[in-house]
Amino acid sequence: MALKYASIDLDHREIELRNKPQSMLLASPKGTVPVLCVDGLILEQSIDIMRWALEQSDPDGWSLVDEWVANAWIEKNDGPFKKLLDQYKYPNRHPELNPETVLADAIELMLKPMEVALVSNQFLLGNKMAWVDVAIFPFIRQFSMVNQQKFDDLQLPQVKRWLNQYLESELFISVMGKYPIWKD
Repeated sequence: MALKYASIDLDHREIELRNKPQSMLLASPKGTVPVLCVDGLILEQSIDIMRWALEQSDPDGWSLVDEWVANAWIEKNDGPFKKLLDQYKYPNRHPELNPETVLADAIELMLKPMEVALVSNQFLLGNKMAWVDVAIFPFIRQFSMVNQQKFDDLQLPQVKRWLNQYLESELFISVMGKYPIWKD
């Protein structure tokens, strides 16, 4: 979404993770996605790609935020929430955990603080969209899709409003096209 927002032209290569092309592994031996290759620069983390894109162009000022608060949200999302999301999405990989406890922990850690922030603001850091919202959105989307009915039953109206505004946004819809699998 940040690349599209920043009007970065790129060749999108959809990768089949079970059959990674040699060209991808040469560029990024780590073998994970996403990878952005630009003029010898290799970026292998979504957040790094997002920050790079905003350095190129940030027409609506997504990056004009309190960095301390922004980073606190990102650290919570990329650390403990991501771990809980993985446990929630793949309970068979974590048979020692109680799925209801994992769900409750994820709600307490991330969704309830989001609800509090969104009661008085349209977005997490205020009334203007920021890079933090766009960085966290895919994880909340994944969370909602694990069990849509359970998510719908949660008493988090502001989180649902926030999520839906992204799901229905022209920006999100414009980047969600299907691409052919890249082969070397």
